[in-house]
Amino acid sequence: MSTKILPESDTRPDLSHGDGDHERFAHYVKKSKITESAVTGTPVIALCGKVWVPNRDPQKYPVCPECKEIYESLPKGGDGDE
Repeated sequence: MSTKILPESDTRPDLSHGDGDHERFAHYVKKSKITESAVTGTPVIALCGKVWVPNRDPQKYPVCPECKEIYESLPKGGDGDE
């Protein structure tokens, strides 16, 4: 029996980013993606690039400054999916 560790698969998203600062913030993601993630369990990608499966109340955390800056720089649209 081999105890060799298998290499990571390219099909699994990297859910870890940097030093963990992203974990201290609520991030901006399209509403439709949050709903899809809640149903399917697939990870979402925030405006700042954080990839994760949402599982906590974002209202308990301050807004990610990077997401907020990106969101405020976007042109205002009328698609209703902000």
